[in-house]
Amino acid sequence: MARIAGVELPRNKRLDIALTYIYGIGRTTALKICDAAGVEWTKKADDLSADEVNVIRKEIESNHKVEGDLRRELTQNIKRLMDIGCYRGFRHRKGLPVRGQSTHSNARTRKGPRPSVVGKKKKAAGK
Repeated sequence: MARIAGVELPRNKRLDIALTYIYGIGRTTALKICDAAGVEWTKKADDLSADEVNVIRKEIESNHKVEGDLRRELTQNIKRLMDIGCYRGFRHRKGLPVRGQSTHSNARTRKGPRPSVVGKKKKAAGK
């Protein structure tokens, strides 16, 4: 089983799909990595030789920021926005949508579940 960047690649998937299990690598990047490493992307991840795995691993380590480094950079960018006190930083701090979306009727994913109102009852049907 191939282990690249701390991630076990699934055995039964094609290489271009298996590489997308690594955080920071999508389909396009996976195909570029396969081309640069000289490995055919239609191969199954289980059929890779140790040499091919090493070539792919070196390619990813040298030219791409993935997994922990990428996550760390993203959190530092968000923290920087919050520290300088810009609009986007305030939105991150308050847990609201950052990119200009409306919050009047939507944004439940970002805002969380609606707060329950105590003592509010539905009126009984009219007589």
